[in-house]
Amino acid sequence: MASEDNELVTDFYPHFRIYKNGRVERFYHLQNCFYVPPTHEPDSNTGVYSKDVAINSHVSARLFLPNVTINTNEKLPIIVFYHGGALVLGSAFFNKVYRFLNLLVSESNSIAVAVEYRLTPEHDVYEDCWTALQWVASSQDSWLTSHGDFDKVFLLGESAGANIAFNMIIRADREKLNGDVKINGSILACPYFLIPHENVDVENLLAYKIWREIICPNLESPFDCPMINPLCKTSPNLSVKKSGWNGEFVLHVVEGESHSFLIDNLEAEKARDSIKRFASFIQSK
Repeated sequence: MASEDNELVTDFYPHFRIYKNGRVERFYHLQNCFYVPPTHEPDSNTGVYSKDVAINSHVSARLFLPNVTINTNEKLPIIVFYHGGALVLGSAFFNKVYRFLNLLVSESNSIAVAVEYRLTPEHDVYEDCWTALQWVASSQDSWLTSHGDFDKVFLLGESAGANIAFNMIIRADREKLNGDVKINGSILACPYFLIPHENVDVENLLAYKIWREIICPNLESPFDCPMINPLCKTSPNLSVKKSGWNGEFVLHVVEGESHSFLIDNLEAEKARDSIKRFASFIQSK
């Protein structure tokens, strides 16, 4: 008989399970997700270098550097990347993230910093991600100081990572980044938001259940939280049409693909096309 501490509290199989003692069982093998090491030599397909760095005792990152920068003084855009996984799953060190960022860094001729944040429900995802962003702004790594252009810092997130990127942008406007670094642009790919829609039974979606049961169980509804619903009453005003903002806003709709196709199906033509679009956006700023 299982002990009380091993009693199942939340069952989101085949994604994860949470037990009464706080243990979280994550089923990465069912999603074909696994750790891959960085490549201190150029990647055989893209020529991109990568390395892992410790930001503090809890947060780390994997940096990606295109091959063309090794013997030049050219300053390159910096991409801070937050992986997806509903805030509960995933890693910056997984195979799918590695392939995606190798392709994007090669295509965009940029440096990428993939943040390895600790996961919910054990930890505060957003605080870890803010710590990493401030570390980037402090330019504490030789790849960043030698090759990075701190006037061209971009945030990129996929799924829940896009949610994180959005919230980091809001916080950076409120609290400011080290060195007065500014975020030059952001890409929110397949963003993890929960917005009520009359034609969608949102409350039966896995994303809604995770947010309601794990991330903000004390709220009457996830729809009341500005971190997941940017259109709720307590959210900052995000209107740009009448604000006088002279920036660029692009909405790109990809039809016929699943939510995480960018990471899960990099061989697809639409995934490669999206990477080219991201690269073009970054290069144009």
